[in-house]
Amino acid sequence: MRRTPVVLALLCALTLGACSSSSGGAGAQSAPASGSAPPAASGGTFAVITHASAGDAFWDVVKNGAEAAGKQYGVTVTYQGDGDPGKQSQLIDQAVSQKVDGLVVSMANPDALKEAVGRAVAAKIPVVTINSGAGSSKAFGAITHVGQSEDVAGRGAGEQLRAAGVTKLLCVVHEAGNVGLDQRCKGAEQGLGGTVERLQVDVGNLADVTSKVAAKLQSDKQVNGVLALNPAVAVAARDAVEDSGSQAKLATFDLSGDVVTAIKDGEILFAVDQQQYLQGWLPITFLTLYKKNLNTVGGGLPVNTGPGFVTKDNAEQVAKLAEAGTR
Repeated sequence: MRRTPVVLALLCALTLGACSSSSGGAGAQSAPASGSAPPAASGGTFAVITHASAGDAFWDVVKNGAEAAGKQYGVTVTYQGDGDPGKQSQLIDQAVSQKVDGLVVSMANPDALKEAVGRAVAAKIPVVTINSGAGSSKAFGAITHVGQSEDVAGRGAGEQLRAAGVTKLLCVVHEAGNVGLDQRCKGAEQGLGGTVERLQVDVGNLADVTSKVAAKLQSDKQVNGVLALNPAVAVAARDAVEDSGSQAKLATFDLSGDVVTAIKDGEILFAVDQQQYLQGWLPITFLTLYKKNLNTVGGGLPVNTGPGFVTKDNAEQVAKLAEAGTR
């Protein structure tokens, strides 16, 4: 991903040499040991706490964006994640106790994180929410939300699938209780104007995902479209389409190197791209601006990073960026 003129303008608004090619700061650091304070940095310390740990293809790119911004601005960035909302809340509380200068939180289960985020706000720690939970971000006291409208993205996916001839769609949900995934399926139903059936799977068991999707395609021949909501699930669903002998059209949300290759090869129709690198980069930018100059961005509305669409027409260009870890 290359920095846009808007982002470059934000960089130049910063002091302490942020527009220089070398910030001279401490750079991004790995997550501290439990209970220990992060190392100090001249520009501040920002904690990124998401609902997925490093090692996930999507969230690794978010982490890359946050750490790149940290190096640019000379601030310390720590990244931690946990899919258990209770444990994610504990990580937020830990960051508050360490008196970080800012907090970035993804809220797949907003109700479960409400109290922890509230304690951060009460401690006068600025919070930027990302990816999920846009509807609760302002109410919880965050200064802005960075992500995409899952409803809009879902409708866009449904419209493209309808144009491809899909009339009955299988929406594969890989995380129970994730409000963003629910919005994607609802949006897809609106855009498709046809039947959408949900299939609950476990993203931690991709072999089982393949088996369940294949079984559904074999038992219901009317299903002629599959929408994955995660790149790893998309690859598993691709194998299911092949194993079942189905002619169902496959599309997905979010990118990975394997997904981009599958799009180039015609195995996946398209991917909805929310540009997750920006979901790491922009919050660190915004928190740095807030710390230095009390700037806020968005005017109470989310800052949208998507949706965009990666198709066979632009997959080759995106593939090179994915190899670099920025898409």
